[in-house]
Amino acid sequence: MTKNTTQTKPLNVLVMAAGLGTRMKSKRAKVLHELAGRPLIAHVVRTAQTLDPKTILVIVGHQAEEVEQAVLAEIGELASFAIQAKQRGTGNAVESARRQLEDSGSLVLLLSGDVPMIRAETLRKLIDHHRETDAACTILGVRLENPTGYGRIIRDEQGRFEKIVEQKDASEEERQVREINSGIYCFESNDLFEALKRVEPKNQQGEYYLTDVAEILNSSKRTVEVFTHTDPREVSGVNTRAELAEFENLMRRNAIRRLMIESGVTFIDPSHAYISPEAEIGRDTIIYPDVTIEGKTIIGENCVIRSGARISNSKLGDNVTVKDHCLIMDSEIGSNCSVGPFAHLRMNATLEEKATVGNFVEVKKSRLKRGTKAMHLTYLGDATIGERTNIGAGTVTCNYDGVRKHETIIEDDVKIGSDTMLVAPVRVGSRSVTGAGSVVTKDVPPDSLVAGVPAEVKKKLR
Repeated sequence: MTKNTTQTKPLNVLVMAAGLGTRMKSKRAKVLHELAGRPLIAHVVRTAQTLDPKTILVIVGHQAEEVEQAVLAEIGELASFAIQAKQRGTGNAVESARRQLEDSGSLVLLLSGDVPMIRAETLRKLIDHHRETDAACTILGVRLENPTGYGRIIRDEQGRFEKIVEQKDASEEERQVREINSGIYCFESNDLFEALKRVEPKNQQGEYYLTDVAEILNSSKRTVEVFTHTDPREVSGVNTRAELAEFENLMRRNAIRRLMIESGVTFIDPSHAYISPEAEIGRDTIIYPDVTIEGKTIIGENCVIRSGARISNSKLGDNVTVKDHCLIMDSEIGSNCSVGPFAHLRMNATLEEKATVGNFVEVKKSRLKRGTKAMHLTYLGDATIGERTNIGAGTVTCNYDGVRKHETIIEDDVKIGSDTMLVAPVRVGSRSVTGAGSVVTKDVPPDSLVAGVPAEVKKKLR
């Protein structure tokens, strides 16, 4: 093998995600537990995707179908899968990928599906080190103050790699070693699968250890390198719910710190804000305590987000005020709008510039155009509402007939009186007015006053 050949080999990523994760004390596969709103496995495969591999091959086993769905939702057709029918160790897991990768002539980057903090930058450095040293195997190692539970990297007197010893199989002297195996590797595919043939379950657990591959390659005079990383947290796996909570807290703090330093966002109490790492928030926006911002939410500049608000996968323009205890899901709010308190926007609700939604107003799959107001105790579902329209308190768009949903259209400059029921499908023409308590069952012509149950035209306004 020449250095030039190594440099030009394609990259495949192999992710181990077959285990249950017994220490999670859950019926759910460990890699499906969520961190920052996404499954653990989703964080890993998204990072792997940035390395531009030919494929990301995921080893599945426990709850295989659910794990596959989570991966496909994140990276789509780049993903492929192999089944580990019986879980007999990490070596057995990699053996499950032999058919897909043995003759690939590639570099194989091996990751664990429960290591969500690993960065693409770190993996690129590992791959570069592997290529530059013409190694058959490169191990990502890290030094820990307390290495209990981890496999130790044992070096010879010259400081070169000798072997990896698992905690349960280590001697007392070997347990004093602080350099541990992170479980992240880069292999030459041919070397990996050739060495796997020689792995035997000679350990207390009767499992096939992938770590034995490195020792086999080393004894065969193949180059085995250790790339030592400096951040233990980044390469740590999630094994318990307590660790999951620690990672959640770490990701939240990192996201908030980035937004404060790089984006100029004010957090009144950073310890009581819950912010997605994917969120984007503009300069001079103020976030009050107990705010939750989830997913790929984008918030513009000079906004005020008051306590108790939850905003998920939504987009807010500049100068938006979200008052206390609002729920905004999968929606879009234009600049200079005000929402709440206690408002609920969902299912692609849209507020155009200078629109206002007030106390206890729910907007579902509806558009409020520029300057329109719905201030109190109102349900607007499957509706399109024109500009400068005022929706009175207690208004309901009655959009469901028991079988299908129907649309309500309210045109520009309309005044909807309090407690109006709009029985869809129905249209209210421009500049019209409905009297308080009206039940509108048929279209209202422009420039008309309607009232009654059912509502009738009382007079023309122009």
